[in-house]
Amino acid sequence: MAARTRTYAVVGLTFVAAVTAGCSGSDSHAGSGSPASGSAAVSGQNQPAPTESNPPGDIPDNQVYVAYRPTGGSYTGFTLKVPEGWARTSQGDSTAFTDKLNTVKITAASASGAPTVSSVTNAVVPQLRSQVTKFSSPKVSEVTRHAGRVVLLTYQGDSAKDPVTGKVVRDAFERYAFYRAGHEVDLTLSGPVKADNVDPWRIVSDSFTWR
Repeated sequence: MAARTRTYAVVGLTFVAAVTAGCSGSDSHAGSGSPASGSAAVSGQNQPAPTESNPPGDIPDNQVYVAYRPTGGSYTGFTLKVPEGWARTSQGDSTAFTDKLNTVKITAASASGAPTVSSVTNAVVPQLRSQVTKFSSPKVSEVTRHAGRVVLLTYQGDSAKDPVTGKVVRDAFERYAFYRAGHEVDLTLSGPVKADNVDPWRIVSDSFTWR
């Protein structure tokens, strides 16, 4: 009888120890998952807008393009194709065509000489840095389009805040500087980072011709 009593006692102590250990382990895990006391929240105010894994802004493959020939402004001696149906706005010597999150902007100006990689790097990049929110990743190069050799500046920046949703989109920009006989035409193409607009932007930039 005494032996059986000792057996029950040992089993009872073992059960109590197991329960105690389990409770202690649960408290430990709960504590490790709690936020540290007094930790500061990380502010995103100084960070660029995040890029999306499946961003909106892809221009459809069946998009139709129409010829644009400026009829006003200080210089009208060029033409190019723009996407049909996009909203058009003009201000001075600049005209923009916009649809959803994509924009084609054309600006004409007088110029004393042809733009170069050096002139765009030293003059245009600092100017855009002060104008474009969260400007970054500028890269200047010479490329060939049907109109000839042009200076291409690519960069990124945040879009303006959507007046309805308040959302800001991270945009990619391509800025082509065309030049002939004292006249420069800057063609800027923009849309969400990671949007697949390589072919549409090539169609527009390749379509530029002098008249």
